[in-house]
Amino acid sequence: MATVLALVACGDSPTTISRSRCEAQPGFVFIASGDFVAGSDEAERAMAYRLSAQALGDDPKAVAAAEVSLRQQGWFDREPQRRSQFLAGFCMQRHLVTQADYAAFVADTGHRAPDISEADYEAQGFLVHPYETVRDYRWQDRSPPADLTNHPVVLVSYDDALAYARWQGQQDGVSYRLPTALEWEKAARGTDGRYFPWGNTWQAEATNWAGVPPQGTSAVGSFSDTSPYGVTDMAGNVFEFTSTLRQGGQESVMKGCSWDDLPGFCRAAYRHDRPVSSRHILFGFRLVLE
Repeated sequence: MATVLALVACGDSPTTISRSRCEAQPGFVFIASGDFVAGSDEAERAMAYRLSAQALGDDPKAVAAAEVSLRQQGWFDREPQRRSQFLAGFCMQRHLVTQADYAAFVADTGHRAPDISEADYEAQGFLVHPYETVRDYRWQDRSPPADLTNHPVVLVSYDDALAYARWQGQQDGVSYRLPTALEWEKAARGTDGRYFPWGNTWQAEATNWAGVPPQGTSAVGSFSDTSPYGVTDMAGNVFEFTSTLRQGGQESVMKGCSWDDLPGFCRAAYRHDRPVSSRHILFGFRLVLE
């Protein structure tokens, strides 16, 4: 068990699975074993800062100032260096877990519904939107907002995601887990090191990011940010918890990009850490079949 946990913590795939077994599981896609290009180099990070600054306005001076500010915050400087990485084959859920999916789990188990109080939300101290925005995603009478049932579930923690995975596995007679950060990255970008699921050139209409009105989550699979393997929402909609942990297991490496982020954050190489206890309107998850 200690060996498996160590593999998960450092981002390697702890198991392998056959293509036929994966393709027999509805809603899952197979990512074959082999090398892929992970991480980013200085050229990619420079592009990410430039694209993000350009998305904030057209005035050259304002764009230049925005790029300086973004660089000072070092958003992309902590990404692993670009290199070839081997992963065993794995089987990933095509779509994010939806509000409707999670509602079945809550109804069957009595698990807490996705929610957070105003005080707890503000105490998290990061990505703080006005609590009025949060209210749009709060459940009523243990049911999700009626117009969001096919949107990704949010306001759930890492442990909530694990509990859902265990329950769904019991329903399906299999075992599920969260993807590692490296598995997620390979599923998003394929093997050739492309910046985005579709290639190296930013496509503003391809995903749900900060430039797409109205601001908020979208139904899963609504945009064309589908990976080379057929996995959807890999460059927008919500960030995703992974099983790769940091800080002694207190933080999960988040992958993906959310509906209020700039283009540089929507690259497959981008990652940041958040406490496993986090519950946010920008955070969701998907599963991997053991």
